[in-house]
Amino acid sequence: MILFKGIRRVQTQLKTPVDLVLIRYSTAATISSQDDRGVNPLPPVSQSGKVQHLPESQVSWMPSPYTLPGKTFSQYKKLAKFRLTSLVVITTMGGYAMAPAAFDPTTFVMCSLGTGLVSAAANAINQYHEVPFDSQMSRTKNRVLVTGQMTPLHAVTFAAVSATAGLSMLYFGANGLTAALGAGNLFLYTTIYTPMKRVSILNTWVGSIVGAIPPLMGWAGCAGTLDAGAMILAGVLYAWQFPHFNALSWNLRPDYSRAGYRMMAVTNPGLCRRTALRYSVAIVGLSAMAPVLDVTNYWFALETLPLNAYFAYLAYKFYEKSDSGSSRKLFRFSLIHLPALMLLFLANKKEWYFSKPAGEEKKKDSTYIALKQSASSLGNVLPVAVAEGPRQ
Repeated sequence: MILFKGIRRVQTQLKTPVDLVLIRYSTAATISSQDDRGVNPLPPVSQSGKVQHLPESQVSWMPSPYTLPGKTFSQYKKLAKFRLTSLVVITTMGGYAMAPAAFDPTTFVMCSLGTGLVSAAANAINQYHEVPFDSQMSRTKNRVLVTGQMTPLHAVTFAAVSATAGLSMLYFGANGLTAALGAGNLFLYTTIYTPMKRVSILNTWVGSIVGAIPPLMGWAGCAGTLDAGAMILAGVLYAWQFPHFNALSWNLRPDYSRAGYRMMAVTNPGLCRRTALRYSVAIVGLSAMAPVLDVTNYWFALETLPLNAYFAYLAYKFYEKSDSGSSRKLFRFSLIHLPALMLLFLANKKEWYFSKPAGEEKKKDSTYIALKQSASSLGNVLPVAVAEGPRQ
């Protein structure tokens, strides 16, 4: 394989009126299997120092951007960051299940699918903007837009269709509040967070807000409103982002520095360590507040204490001795900690509603009593008026 970096002109055998193609970023020209036998993959250099190009008959050039047949679905998954989107959908499902309202399967599915599509659109736009920088990082240099497996226009079209379909599902399948939260999160991620990554370390706080909104979308999709219980879930997700991402970014400092990203791990390592510890401790406090606000029973505070305490302990070890070992332990446990915490939320939910929203029975009873009292009062008045008869 012959790699061409930067922008240059290369020969092509495409059946087009032009004989030159502009290749951008990092593009691969692949030698076909039937022609590469006995061919030196690198062009030979003559004694005069000039590069001697291979004859056209020996090279089959692949146009860029190119698409591999049968790989379209896989490319869409990569463009949407499927694993990250799956985590977003799971937190949305958790918010829906924890809301104090009846569980409706149709609304649940529409809310989950809509959130997933909006997340996919946001990730696609993020990759569209960051192609020049992703190409400089080992972790992201093989993304579909960087390698030219998908055109930028294709990616933007995918994002537009996903966003439109997702927001429509949230609006018509759930409610306007859920759709508004989804649209706001899409704007926040693509327009504020993405460019801020190269400007200020405050991008981590903005990114944490982005991660805290999906459970609010699930809660709003089920209950139609937001209350203190929803803020507990959002607060846990917000706080969890810091030890999770700070531990991840610690071992990626050379990559972030090379690409020009302003991350705490690069510009202020001490703050990176302190922030991870502070917010891991904050999760302990937020978990203790859940039963107080009637989100869970009091067993939840007791059951989550060992889980949160160990998470805070790993954050302390990362703070005390920041190296690749402590950061990896904290990052890997964060991937276990969040699903486990969400399961404990569900297992200790204060009350489940399968048929009617919370408070509907009480409201119905109070309405019935009020009507009965009014009728009784009216019955006491009417007979007296009739007995008196018309005044003379």
